[in-house]
Amino acid sequence: MNYRQLENPAIQLSEIGLGCMSLPRTFSEAKSVIAAACSGGINFLDTADLYEKGWNEEAVGQAIKDKRKDLILATKVGNEWREDGESWDWNPSKNYILKAVEKSLSRLQTDYIDLYQLHGGTIEDPWEETLEAFEQLKQEGKIRAFGISSIRPNVIRHVLSMANPSTIMMQYSPLDRRPEEAAFPEIAASNTKVLVRGAFAKGLLIDKEPSSYLAHDQKAVGEFQAFVRDQSFSPEALLIRFGLSQQVVGSLVIGASSATQVEKMLAGYEMSQRITDEILYQFQQKFPVNHYDSHR
Repeated sequence: MNYRQLENPAIQLSEIGLGCMSLPRTFSEAKSVIAAACSGGINFLDTADLYEKGWNEEAVGQAIKDKRKDLILATKVGNEWREDGESWDWNPSKNYILKAVEKSLSRLQTDYIDLYQLHGGTIEDPWEETLEAFEQLKQEGKIRAFGISSIRPNVIRHVLSMANPSTIMMQYSPLDRRPEEAAFPEIAASNTKVLVRGAFAKGLLIDKEPSSYLAHDQKAVGEFQAFVRDQSFSPEALLIRFGLSQQVVGSLVIGASSATQVEKMLAGYEMSQRITDEILYQFQQKFPVNHYDSHR
């Protein structure tokens, strides 16, 4: 496993991170998935307080308590569950963030979070107090770094003009190349790195039946699938190589619900090292670049 460095502070992230949202719903099974990832060299785990109303953080905390200092632990904040437990509200206020972090620390069984991320965001959010909350938590030693999760170019541009987030998480895959137009160039001019989610496009380029995706209709997705299947590399290898080809990318955050899926992902990562720039270029030419229609 190779590692890429974040700035402010210097943190080494494995090129593949484990997205924990898909962890199975028992502690023992969740622990086996995380153990398989760690055995393969993955040091970066990403969860959120939203997932399973905090249970996901509890599962991660339980699984890593004996190896906490060897791992980079990320979680997210901003979605506040309502008292009825049926839905949640967006709350990026400083007051809420400072309260929510204490609950996450408790569930994760740790006294610090390596990367604390705002789980969304709009241009209308109270960014000054949101960013002030993250800076306060850094000064208190409760987090090492902060980031945001957003696909909106206008939000990304605004945040970068106000602060230096360590990471910005966004969706990116051959079926969703929107970040290439504006987001990647904006971020590349800073010290911020991209965390990629959706690198496998919901499995559409791996093993799922073709269906429409963003501006791509079912027929187009089927053609993309056929092209990927005809290559001498596994779909996972091609998609991983595609995502990591962007220098602004710090890690691909990929979910897994079983140890077998982790092993398949790691095998794809190893195979991706053999995909040359020429093969990657040919692959890229088959997928049109799409653009954001709103929040530009």
